[in-house]
Amino acid sequence: MHIESTNLDIYGNEPLPWARAREGLAGFAAGPGAPVFLSTSRPDGRPHTAGVGAIWLDDGVYFVSGPSTRKSRNLVANPACTVAFLLDGIDLVIDGTAAVVTDPETLERIAARYRDAGWSATVEGAAFTAPFSAPSAGPPPWNLHFVTPHTVVGVATAEPHGATRWRLS
Repeated sequence: MHIESTNLDIYGNEPLPWARAREGLAGFAAGPGAPVFLSTSRPDGRPHTAGVGAIWLDDGVYFVSGPSTRKSRNLVANPACTVAFLLDGIDLVIDGTAAVVTDPETLERIAARYRDAGWSATVEGAAFTAPFSAPSAGPPPWNLHFVTPHTVVGVATAEPHGATRWRLS
């Protein structure tokens, strides 16, 4: 992966290293005290933001959503989206493109990761089911989405401070 960094800091701090963002994301799973927000665009261009049960794996963001939810319908019309993370020492906003995952091996692997994080997801067909999910996910089955990051902005909330944009290709 090629990474291009741009220092956004106006106070003279050095650019943040991409390794700091990756370390903050390593093994991340959303939960109480670790919220993640997904922003999409409605067909008329108005924004829509919702909390999602996201995990970071495979250098991208996985989340689930029922096909009838506003966020899923938005992503069908326009797969561009933004995912925001509040991590220990750094806040990250990821701009990327979302796609529904249907590969059985990936579905099983990610369901296992969700189970490790405390959500009893199982694969049924090309989607997930479970006894419960977030009310904003809609009724089961839930599609698994993967967001491929294109741009990430990080703002340090702990020393060393700074702000950086990384373009990933």
